[in-house]
Amino acid sequence: MYKLYIANKYYSSWSLRPWILMKERDIPFEECLVPFEKAENLDLFRAIAPNAQMPCLHDGDTVVWDSLGIIEYLAERHEGVWPKDDKARAWARSATAEIHSSFWALRHHCPVNCGIRVALYEIPGPVSRDIERIDEIWRDGLDRFGGPYLAGDSFTAVDAFFAPVSFRIQTYGLPFSPTAMAYQRRILDRPAAVDWYEAGLLEPYREPHRDSEPLAVGRITADFRVSGSGGVSTAPQP
Repeated sequence: MYKLYIANKYYSSWSLRPWILMKERDIPFEECLVPFEKAENLDLFRAIAPNAQMPCLHDGDTVVWDSLGIIEYLAERHEGVWPKDDKARAWARSATAEIHSSFWALRHHCPVNCGIRVALYEIPGPVSRDIERIDEIWRDGLDRFGGPYLAGDSFTAVDAFFAPVSFRIQTYGLPFSPTAMAYQRRILDRPAAVDWYEAGLLEPYREPHRDSEPLAVGRITADFRVSGSGGVSTAPQP
């Protein structure tokens, strides 16, 4: 069976991508969570992955690192990772490559911190342009291939790669079109997304520098982390 090494569910957008895809496509795997919190974990990461980063997939003695590398490895072995239709697959691969390599303004301004809600002080121009481009991609895919997912009627790798954006929208109240917001809700309502979110809220691991990042860009209006893990006892609403 595959072993998928991931980092904290609360913060790690990169780990989410292969995890949610494998869950949605019913690809069996053993989850191996390695927290970020301890400095000495860097040595452990290095023993797991050549680049000392999560996620990393182990298939026997084959090691596959980087979220996109993992997706392509799985696509060679399992149907449905990419759409069957040639045009949909080409579009999905292009959109996936774009989210994998782009949108750094949004990533830096709105880091994944899934248990809180933040009222942003402002949305800088570069972040606004990232939002507009992602909105455009989502609307294009849904319109072109008929939905309810970005490249057609089933959840594929392109949905997995954009899944962290859905969590960012939830945390920071980002302005997307009604069509994009309906898709965002559809993703967060998926059982795998709910499981990831709820497990993240229960994690005891905390990274002070990551928790301080949202304070630089906005005001925290709610905290759904469970009591004892750094937050308050408020019923989580994914």
